[in-house]
Amino acid sequence: MLEDTKQMNNVAEYLCKTTEKFPNKVAFLDTGGGFLFSELNEYAKRIATVIIKKTDGITNEPIAVRMKKSKECIAAFMGVVYSGNYYCPIDLTMPSSRIEVIFETLRPIVVIEQEENQDQDKEKSIIYNECMNIQYDDELINCQLNKIISVDPLYVLFTSGSTGVPKGVVVSHASVIDYTEWLSDTFGFNENNVFGNQAPLYFDNSILDIYSSLRNGSQVYFIDEKLFSFPKQLMMTLKENGVNTIFWVPSALISIADSGVLHENPELPQLEQVLFCGEVMPTKQLMKWRKRYTNTFFANLYGPTEITDVCSYYVVERDYADDEILPIGKACKNTEILIINEKNKIANIDELGEIFVRGIGVAKGYYRNKDRTQSAFVQNPLHDDYIDICYKTGDIAKVNQEGNVIYVGRKDNQIKFQGHRIELGEIEAAAMSVKNVIRVCAVYADVRKKIILFIVLNTELERVGEKEIYKSIKAKLPKYMLPSEIIIKDELPLNVNGKIDRVKLREVANEGYIKENSRGN
Repeated sequence: MLEDTKQMNNVAEYLCKTTEKFPNKVAFLDTGGGFLFSELNEYAKRIATVIIKKTDGITNEPIAVRMKKSKECIAAFMGVVYSGNYYCPIDLTMPSSRIEVIFETLRPIVVIEQEENQDQDKEKSIIYNECMNIQYDDELINCQLNKIISVDPLYVLFTSGSTGVPKGVVVSHASVIDYTEWLSDTFGFNENNVFGNQAPLYFDNSILDIYSSLRNGSQVYFIDEKLFSFPKQLMMTLKENGVNTIFWVPSALISIADSGVLHENPELPQLEQVLFCGEVMPTKQLMKWRKRYTNTFFANLYGPTEITDVCSYYVVERDYADDEILPIGKACKNTEILIINEKNKIANIDELGEIFVRGIGVAKGYYRNKDRTQSAFVQNPLHDDYIDICYKTGDIAKVNQEGNVIYVGRKDNQIKFQGHRIELGEIEAAAMSVKNVIRVCAVYADVRKKIILFIVLNTELERVGEKEIYKSIKAKLPKYMLPSEIIIKDELPLNVNGKIDRVKLREVANEGYIKENSRGN
């Protein structure tokens, strides 16, 4: 472990210190090979030198990185940091119209690309490979780094907005340093960790892999995205590359558990830690993992992008029944979670309320979007004595008798139906307890004014019909919460971050009604 990191001003110090300690150790590895820490440091400095000279030493400005997930992309990120600026990863697969919207908001001073793009602004463009042909200038770089203070932005990540317009979440060096230190202290990360990276680099879950490696001298293996469609090959890849730590979205873990490969595959004795975050992890599939890897540590992490990835965690230390909900646990160190009820007071035990988060991990707001920032980053509702900003998550939760936070669902998934307030997450939890069910999503079809439940069944078990599923759910839910319609599908659509695409399913739920009425007109 590194020492004297508590007073750091910027994350570049992680790479500098780790390079001194582990110069000849592979840091980031993909199908094209790996970078040693010394190589990563050198390549980042070359990129930084090009940026500094191209921009006449401007600092604290946005730089877009439009490259595929790779070790080279990490060098680009750190090159931006060494230049005294902040980076914004751009998903190469997103529609050009969305990229245009992001660029209009971001207004980057420079765009780093893997290769020349005919559509790019030549004046702003930096080609990665061309940077590798120059000598870096330590004096220039050190001058830029000395200008950074810990509250300056480190990155901007654009997430989907409820209005369809992407939101750029601004996160500081201080927030990432605080998070990275907490990870190392809590999970004991060190130079022996080998992370199997699943998250795209424009998704906040990747922050754990990247900065834990830079801090501790760990190794990160970038798993080819295609392998997640081939569970057997995926598990063999983990074994062959010595991956002992994974931090994945639950969808990836669910897919493997449901494929049956956990029983077929060879042992993974090196798999020490399985962490997950990003959506609800069903206990049914989690127990399959626990039963297969009895010596592995499992933890459920929770947090939106706006609080630097994670603000609470729960270590799984016992078995759970299929109809039990896994807690999201308790707040991370240096973070406080407030469950605020409708009266703007702290909710009582087992009383529902909205999650508010305060602490150094809270983001600096949404990039060039003052109105949305002020609506989500608000004064602590418990007092007006001084400025005390909380992030208002929109997530509904409660605290149980053990003091653990139980996530219930999204505020926008909380509906008013036939005079009753309903959490769609409760319907999903009831459906997941049905034996043959492996994936669920409940949506409110606002056009049809109906609750629609989408279900995926285990094809290896005897097929059950909608009537049997409805009967099982009816035994667990009050009448007003029962779905109007159950639709069995082969699979559920996922968004770019690997989560169930609820927007798409809501469209599907309304589609039949819309088509029927459009024909009538």
